[in-house]
Amino acid sequence: MPFAGLDLHRKEIQAVVIDDHGNTQLEKRFPATRAAILDFSRRHLSPLHHAACEATTSTWAVVELLRPYCASVTPSNPMKTRAIASAKIKTDKVDALVLAQLLRLGYLPEVWVPDPQTQALRRDTTERAYLVADRTRIKNRIHSILHQRLIPAPSGDLFTPANLQWLASLDIDEGGRQALRRQLQLLAFTEELIGEVTDHLAGQAYADPRVKLLMTLPGVDFTVALTLLAALGDIERFPSADKAAAYLGLVPSTYQSGEHCYHGHITKQGRSHARWMLVQAAQHIDKHPGPLGVFFRRIARKKNRNVAVVATARKLVIIAWHMLRNNEPYRYAQPATVQAKFDRLRIRTTGRKKKTGSRKGMGRPAAYGTGRSTRAVPSVDQVYAGEGLPAIATPKSGEQRMLEAAGAAEFAAEIRKPKRVPRRSEKKKAEISVA
Repeated sequence: MPFAGLDLHRKEIQAVVIDDHGNTQLEKRFPATRAAILDFSRRHLSPLHHAACEATTSTWAVVELLRPYCASVTPSNPMKTRAIASAKIKTDKVDALVLAQLLRLGYLPEVWVPDPQTQALRRDTTERAYLVADRTRIKNRIHSILHQRLIPAPSGDLFTPANLQWLASLDIDEGGRQALRRQLQLLAFTEELIGEVTDHLAGQAYADPRVKLLMTLPGVDFTVALTLLAALGDIERFPSADKAAAYLGLVPSTYQSGEHCYHGHITKQGRSHARWMLVQAAQHIDKHPGPLGVFFRRIARKKNRNVAVVATARKLVIIAWHMLRNNEPYRYAQPATVQAKFDRLRIRTTGRKKKTGSRKGMGRPAAYGTGRSTRAVPSVDQVYAGEGLPAIATPKSGEQRMLEAAGAAEFAAEIRKPKRVPRRSEKKKAEISVA
């Protein structure tokens, strides 16, 4: 049973083939092109060969080309292949040989091979992340242009429509005016590209029932849900929720020796983009009235806000794992907030708005004729039923005790009941009259 190790580079690939006793049969270097990879596969591989390569940018394309010509192709985790990373003599031939030997001995640290749909989703979410990062850099350059000329920016967001008009008509020196014009053009073009990618992702999200499940989590919109699904892939490959959190690098590092054990910062393993999106989602949970918000505020009081944000991001992954495994939405979502997220996704994808107002045959609201304007807030069960989501399971006794201890039992009961609340205009009138 022969084994092949391939050390992948941008321009060339070094291959080493050994037999089942570890003896080298072939050493070959060839260009990293489709034609050269196929030529190598036809000439030197067979259905008896097992191949290995390190996970890198071009790995999945190489794997797809090699797979028809050998028994298996195993991508390895380069961060865990210590025999290569810590070698004193490190050449491409040595790296390829070590990959083949580790594969032969069964010691190669493998990585999961995503299916084509997951690979495509990873590419789309990563492209959007790069474009958002480009937009942030452009905005920082615009701020820098103003700062260099001691021009104070308007309060609030500098990139609202009104402030963008202010920037376009700003009276500054010729060099600054030209630089500002170029950056504003770049910003407009980048915003357009982000809109295109986001529309494409919205179409995928609208057709995927798992996205709607995850959108019931506080702070999680369809972009965060898709990024999480792209990172995790097949949820069944994680035997526990803790494994999923560890895969995304949201667990503390541990250093233990003898009687001493130290827990440090999070490991930051896995896909950094997914971890960043979860952290951004957790930033919005500090005021949530449900148990997640209680958890956030308790950690923030004991530690600090940054620790609370990361701990809540980890908690989001834990809950998401259970939701995906059990096909159940989040039990403690705010109905109006979740409904608004679903409405935005539907309108962005289909352009359809839901009909509002009382349905035919329903009685008039109690505030009818009083001059007070109210709006209906459905229960969380009604929101989920309207979106075709599974029903909420009854909490177990331990979960009920947790809600009571956290002071969230009343909130959990309240969201299961439909109600009517004053519209925002009525609230403002009441505030003005009190003042």
